[in-house]
Amino acid sequence: MIDVHNVTKSYGAMDAVKDVSFSVEQGEILGFLGPNGAGKTTTMKMITCYMPPTHGTITVDGLDVVNDSMGVRKKIGYLPESTPLYEEMGVRDYLNFIADVRKVSGQERTRAMDRVIEVCGLRKVIHKDIHELSKGFRQRVGFAQAIIHDPEILVLDEPTTGLDPNQIIEIRNLIRQLGESKTVIFSTHIMQEVQATSDRVLIIDQGQIAAQGTTEELKASIAGQMHLNLVLRNAEKSVFLEEMSSLDAVHLDDINVQKNGDLEAALKVDTGMDIREQLFDLAIAKQWKILESSPSSFTLEDVFRKLTN
Repeated sequence: MIDVHNVTKSYGAMDAVKDVSFSVEQGEILGFLGPNGAGKTTTMKMITCYMPPTHGTITVDGLDVVNDSMGVRKKIGYLPESTPLYEEMGVRDYLNFIADVRKVSGQERTRAMDRVIEVCGLRKVIHKDIHELSKGFRQRVGFAQAIIHDPEILVLDEPTTGLDPNQIIEIRNLIRQLGESKTVIFSTHIMQEVQATSDRVLIIDQGQIAAQGTTEELKASIAGQMHLNLVLRNAEKSVFLEEMSSLDAVHLDDINVQKNGDLEAALKVDTGMDIREQLFDLAIAKQWKILESSPSSFTLEDVFRKLTN
């Protein structure tokens, strides 16, 4: 459905996107994950024909974004990070205006209006002016303008930015609902967004693809290291740090002393090493009491930190 092949976008001497290649299959929800400034928005603007690539090719359902820009735009609904709303307009008037732009008319428009009002949950605000709406409802109006022409593809740039927790859940549910019938790319730098909604994840950093796959595939990619959580009693922080620094296979990820004096530590252990017996012997020698010793499960955040730090 979408093919990005060896794409670079340059601004003078700076490459915002560098030789990026990936594809999105029909009916797939792709989470586009990366730090701020990683190249997510630039890539989305090229896919949606807002700017051409400097090098490489992008095709949408077989249509080239440079040579057949209008054909591509008809197939895509786009929600940029800053929702394109005219605040002085009423919600219904605004959606009718977008329908005019998208050349949706007659009975098709009536059906389209009914559909987006229902899907985006706008019925109770349809007669209000946009400036009266909460941030969450404004975002819903943004979704409505993106889908009023019933596009095959949705491109959503950080759709939950600035929303409160309840609004975020509502927008996640809306993305999943839309993804049942459309191909969706949405960008974010929030791990929970990707895990809650996407079929596959693409991580971009400094304009280049760092990894891509399902969340389970990405977590498996760093499973070579064992993570171990420890809680110790009677362990002085300075002594513990000295002992850990003497172990070549162990890397301290985090350490914290609780109010009651117990020491919490998160360790990373090199591939093929199991130091739990060694830690047990050390605890006996130092008269530490081990309150917890448990391997931790890998998260998408672990992958993200490893690839983008």
